[in-house]
Amino acid sequence: MRSPVTNPFQPGSDIVPDVWAGRVEQLSDWRDVVRPRRHVGLYETGRTILGEPGTGKSSLVRRIARHAIDAGDWVTPQLRMPAGADPLRIVAAALLRLADSAGLRSSARQGLLDLFARVEQLAVSGFSVTVRQGQGPEAFTSLFELLVEIGQAAIEQDKVVLVHIDEVQNISDEAALSQLLIALGDALAHQVDVVAPGGVVIERFLPIAVYLTGLPDFEDMAGARKGATFARRFRTVTLTSIDEPDLAQALQPFVIDGWTTPAADGSTEVVHMTPDAVRALIALCCGEPFLFQLAGQRAWNASTSPVITDDDVRSGWQGAEGEASAHVERILNRLPSREREFVEAMAALDPSERTLTTIAERMGLPSAANVGPFSQRLDTVRGIIVRGKPYSFRNRAVEAYLSTDWPHVR
Repeated sequence: MRSPVTNPFQPGSDIVPDVWAGRVEQLSDWRDVVRPRRHVGLYETGRTILGEPGTGKSSLVRRIARHAIDAGDWVTPQLRMPAGADPLRIVAAALLRLADSAGLRSSARQGLLDLFARVEQLAVSGFSVTVRQGQGPEAFTSLFELLVEIGQAAIEQDKVVLVHIDEVQNISDEAALSQLLIALGDALAHQVDVVAPGGVVIERFLPIAVYLTGLPDFEDMAGARKGATFARRFRTVTLTSIDEPDLAQALQPFVIDGWTTPAADGSTEVVHMTPDAVRALIALCCGEPFLFQLAGQRAWNASTSPVITDDDVRSGWQGAEGEASAHVERILNRLPSREREFVEAMAALDPSERTLTTIAERMGLPSAANVGPFSQRLDTVRGIIVRGKPYSFRNRAVEAYLSTDWPHVR
């Protein structure tokens, strides 16, 4: 009955898993705020979704994109930015495809044909070649003008345009990053005249929404290098661990009605999960989305019976523990030395003793002022700790890994 082919848990990068847990606030933000406001012509900032590896940034926006496609909107694919790639070239190619979806290619307007030629040159030659040639408008101007044309077509056809740019921290060329952010930000802030019912001409914003996803490092790149304009036009959300009630809610269908899965003979079968198995799975994953999917996948594959038991969860985790440990190690290895020292010193203390002064003393530093900047970044930028009285870990997997609470199964 249960097999890897029918497994609904998917612990992979950029995957939208069938068993979805949490992120209700961000999904509601698209459904109730971003799309409705942009759709009717009201201003709404772009969204920057940041987080450590495995927090589900790309999966979240891909799920939002799936909702947008279901609503008939025009959506770019996930535009991943490999290290060293030309971001404007990638975005230009995607916008040309959106223009095709909007039917703009059929226009005989000379200005639009000239715009297509400029953006096509950017998509072929890239940003650096365009800059060296020094002919015509700047690259960001061409992208902005094409976004405006697509946005106006979206108004006419009652659509919303969704642009998703992923792995933004890999954009190392400051000039290219600046031009990209300006083009996107200017499109978000651009207003056009439309005729309202009754023949009244009013101004409205274009129905364009932009999502940027990446590692927390991007906050420094965009904020420090691009100044206040970026902060005004994009709202940053840092994803952290998922609360246990949200994980339990995601698994509740297994407990109540069971998870419907295809059978070998073409019919359907139902897989249940015991309450003890649910509790064990939640405890093992420590709120990490990747570990939740990993533990669920291995528990499903641990047997073929129609009921996932506590023994299945623990047996599956035995084979997954190495991969789970490597996941947390990747998070820790990304930290600068002082930030890692901070979380290690904090984890070594009893939870009631985790004050800034005590952590500083354990690090061998003279005062709390010496560690204040580290704690601030670990809280507001990385989402690993919570500065309170006392301090606590927001990332429960990191806390468990650095303490005696790591879920070993023997």
